[in-house]
Amino acid sequence: MELNFDKLNGLIPAVIQDFKSGKVLMVGFMNKEAYGKTLETGKVWYFSRTRKELWMKGKTSGNVQIVKEILVDCDDDTLLIKVEQKGGAACHTGYESCFYKDINGKIIGKKVFDPKEVYGK
Repeated sequence: MELNFDKLNGLIPAVIQDFKSGKVLMVGFMNKEAYGKTLETGKVWYFSRTRKELWMKGKTSGNVQIVKEILVDCDDDTLLIKVEQKGGAACHTGYESCFYKDINGKIIGKKVFDPKEVYGK
């Protein structure tokens, strides 16, 4: 299937969802190369808009995302990727999900690891 990478200057959003719980873990962006590597490896790859480079989720932290299913929206320009989240944390801040706080800033998520220990920051 041909995806439409034209609307966001060569990128498409990828909503990442835990395949068992249905919890939304994160949202990232893919270019054609990241999408191809995801299909090829069975692990989720992204394109970093800030660093302008490809990256594989979990390469540094070990919290790899194993692809279980990929769905495409009606406009062929957004993906829903259902994954098995290895290590228990999708967020680089150490939380299970990037959506770990409510609109008032109250922490409602579960912290799985200390990013200073993993990333040295």
